[in-house]
Amino acid sequence: MQLNQSGFFTGLLCFLTFMNSFTFSLNSDGLSLLALKAAITSDPKSVLSSWSDLDSTPCMWGGITCDHNKKVASISLSNKGFSGYIPSELGALSSLTVMNLSYNNFSKPIPVHLFNATSLLSLDLSNNAFYGPLPIQISNLKNLSYLDISKNQLNGSLPEGLSSLEHLVGTLNLSYNVFSGDIPESFGLFPVMVSLDLRNNNLTGKIPQVGSLLNQGPTAFSGNIYLCGFPLETSCSDDPEAAPDPKVLDRPHDHSGSSNVVVEKEKLKNGSMTIFLVSGVLVVIGILVVSMFVFKKKWKLDDEIMGKNILEKEVGVKIGEVFEGGESEEDQNGKFVVVDEGFVFELEDLLRASAYVVGKSRSGIVYKVVVGGGGKRSGGGDIATVAVRRLSEGDATWRFKEFVAEVEAIGKVNHPNVVRLKACYYASDEKLLVSEFIRNGSLYNALHGEHGSSLPPLTWSARLKIIQGTARGLTHIHECSPRKYVHGNIRSSKILLDDDLQPYISGFGLTRLMPGNSKPLNASSKKQNPNLVLVSPKASTTSSNMYMAPEARSIVSKLTQKCDVYSFGVVLLEILTGQMPDGDSDNDGKGLEGIIRKAFREERPLSEIIDPALLHEVQAKKQVVAAFHIALSCTELDPELRPRMKSVCESLDRINSP
Repeated sequence: MQLNQSGFFTGLLCFLTFMNSFTFSLNSDGLSLLALKAAITSDPKSVLSSWSDLDSTPCMWGGITCDHNKKVASISLSNKGFSGYIPSELGALSSLTVMNLSYNNFSKPIPVHLFNATSLLSLDLSNNAFYGPLPIQISNLKNLSYLDISKNQLNGSLPEGLSSLEHLVGTLNLSYNVFSGDIPESFGLFPVMVSLDLRNNNLTGKIPQVGSLLNQGPTAFSGNIYLCGFPLETSCSDDPEAAPDPKVLDRPHDHSGSSNVVVEKEKLKNGSMTIFLVSGVLVVIGILVVSMFVFKKKWKLDDEIMGKNILEKEVGVKIGEVFEGGESEEDQNGKFVVVDEGFVFELEDLLRASAYVVGKSRSGIVYKVVVGGGGKRSGGGDIATVAVRRLSEGDATWRFKEFVAEVEAIGKVNHPNVVRLKACYYASDEKLLVSEFIRNGSLYNALHGEHGSSLPPLTWSARLKIIQGTARGLTHIHECSPRKYVHGNIRSSKILLDDDLQPYISGFGLTRLMPGNSKPLNASSKKQNPNLVLVSPKASTTSSNMYMAPEARSIVSKLTQKCDVYSFGVVLLEILTGQMPDGDSDNDGKGLEGIIRKAFREERPLSEIIDPALLHEVQAKKQVVAAFHIALSCTELDPELRPRMKSVCESLDRINSP
């Protein structure tokens, strides 16, 4: 009997040793994921059947993606029908950047140790049944750019530490929970690009009138019945005045790495309104300022009718409408003017729309606005996406009729390779331009791999197509009118691309409309010289300056069509070389034009100057060389030696793509 027992224990020891040899062959990340598998009590779709402790790594497991070091980089297990909880072991995944467990039935509190995974960039735990407070340790995720914990049962106060997440650029969605207490003032430190969603919680008190909180629309705070203050129409009982109407300026300050909007508070003069902004599936990205600045102008009443709460809506004004002689300039404030007769939406449609910040420059903020589903002229059925540019405020002296006349002229420039202007909004200190939205980013992003571009490296045929289309569009701008229009700001960031890589020139007309970029001209000066655009000095990067023709870089310069030709030549060189227009630090500060011209003089090999992404397309060598010569002719220092855009366009069209 003793021998049998001894043999049994010896065999058991061998078996356990054998099993351990398999179990411990799985790396540490795999063991952390096995803890998640053990914590999941329901797997109706058998998603975890591939998760085996016999594997050496979890890289082939369902829903798991690894990096080149075989470390777990992504957990994507949305909508799998799981029940269970999140184990603390997931915090040990040091290379984890994306975790998406949304649309399951996970419960229990979110473990504190989860936030030890400090490489996380995106965390989506929405549409589950988590409860308890949100751990303050979430502030450890310093690299986090996207956070969605909406539609759970999380409670307690909003953590002050959330404001330290300086890299948030998209949505911060805390909606549909049971958070209570005040909104921390520190939430005003969020960057202006962050879309905050606090809907349907139990938040109380006055919305802090600070920083980027003033840039959120009322939708961000709706469903909290005990919240009060701007932008909600509910006034706070301890505030004898109505909610303030903040004036949002366009120059953010830096607070601990975050951008805040400088605000001035003015008293609201009688009346308030709720602007319904329809949120998208992931909620809006950015700030809903489009409604705010229109809000101020449309609800301003004369002192003599104060208290009557009267609003006369003035929308849908067509370009050809003539105002009666008795109207003053003040009466013409708040006008929405339709330029494109095919544009079926009105100002109210824009006010109800979702707005996403997509860009910001000296000329102002640009929003992607999704409009539709209720427009009077559209019959309630059309849906469209447009770009709305809020022109920066300055010392502009445009009067209504002059501004509309200029916009009308811009709107008449209709070409397949020029962004179409749809409408505008005029007020004495607020002006909007509504144009078609081109969805695939800019040529700059496509060439230099900036954020927002999902394009692979452009082939030669794609680049040739883009530059030929751009040349046609710019030629049309130059030739379509006796006024001999000038774009004035041609650069790769102004050339937008659609899904088929068709180019669209954006920003035409801004040099005439924008204070600081151009000086508005009175009627007499326009008659004397209708082509004159004065450019004042502006703070810009070296790269931006290198697009400008040498003669346009002086303190006060006249922009001409030959300046556009030079800028186009720089863009063509940028396409051919893949380099920025300012060259690099090893070339004595020379711009790209100077570097390439020197390379041709020295007869250096084409492989030294062409974009490396094009080197394998050897069949395109003759075409590339021809394009280089066109670019160099466009960037001659003497404007008289530069060709007209019409000739440039014809030369490019003679280059046939392989």
